[in-house]
Amino acid sequence: MPTLITPYKIDIVQGNVVTREQAQALKTGMSRAEVRDILGSPLLASVFHAERWDYVFTFKRQGQEPQQRKLAVFFKGDVLDRFEGDELPSETEFVASLDSRRKFGKVPPLEATEAQLKAFQDKNTPLAPEPTPPAASPDASYPPLESTPGAAR
Repeated sequence: MPTLITPYKIDIVQGNVVTREQAQALKTGMSRAEVRDILGSPLLASVFHAERWDYVFTFKRQGQEPQQRKLAVFFKGDVLDRFEGDELPSETEFVASLDSRRKFGKVPPLEATEAQLKAFQDKNTPLAPEPTPPAASPDASYPPLESTPGAAR
């Protein structure tokens, strides 16, 4: 019997997000350090395949198809030889895919007119000054805050 209530499942983001802009910044002949500066540390760097770095990204959200993208970067020595991978989203497209459930309405104006400012000021101006509490008389005596050591209680 199907049920209408399903348990909540959290979004699962794993791996390195690599955008189209980052991949476009890669140029053959770059050093490993330069590639790491652009893409970050690789998710997979095999001891058996030292000339290859793999960047893998997966994103799972309840009610949507899982996303997975891969980018492999190949070196000859310490120099970038080539890279290949899936079609990568732009940074804007990637951010939009994360926010797909939130629907934004019209953004309210962020400037107030002179009339709105005047109305706000009139509404928030105190009518009379707050009375100050009476000062303690100079001959008032107060008990000590702490008892002295060894004193009887």
